[in-house]
Amino acid sequence: MNIPSYIEKINCAIVSASHPPAPAPDLFKPTSVMALFLFRREPALLFIQKADREGYAWRNQMAFPGGHVEKTDASARQAAFRELYEETGIIPDNVQYIGSLGHFQTLKNRDIQAFAGIWNQKDEIVFDTQEISRVLEIPFETLWQTHLEKGFAGRRPRPGVMELTYPCKDVVIWGVTAQIVHHLLEVVGNILG
Repeated sequence: MNIPSYIEKINCAIVSASHPPAPAPDLFKPTSVMALFLFRREPALLFIQKADREGYAWRNQMAFPGGHVEKTDASARQAAFRELYEETGIIPDNVQYIGSLGHFQTLKNRDIQAFAGIWNQKDEIVFDTQEISRVLEIPFETLWQTHLEKGFAGRRPRPGVMELTYPCKDVVIWGVTAQIVHHLLEVVGNILG
């Protein structure tokens, strides 16, 4: 695997792609997430699994690190980096920023702006077990194969329907996170898949 070549191709694909636009600002509460690539034996994406806590709205859900854009955040991008650090201990200096993947809306009136980056893996992952049960590295190839096998490539499954899911071992990526994964796979899947 030629990592610099992969990184250059990912950068070009994301920067030149068309991404979902932002909705009217007064309709949704702004949030942001960071989709992080990492390269060990093979390309992977970093996910968090929300804590298994009674009454927790996101109980056991798979997500990219992220959260609400606060008034103290200079931008949605800065909020994504702040949340990444708060949730995983990964500092912004250890992430090569690529760009925005666009905007994705939830059923709970949230507009999630997704950003992409490449983590150099120099941080030790730390997280609050009251919020996150574990951090997972899911091989890109696994997601890509599911994308192809389920017939998602080249088409957009209907929103709000549980058709768009990416099962992986003992977890299932669904909802808005699956929408972001779908878009990311459509943009860079042929490069890494």
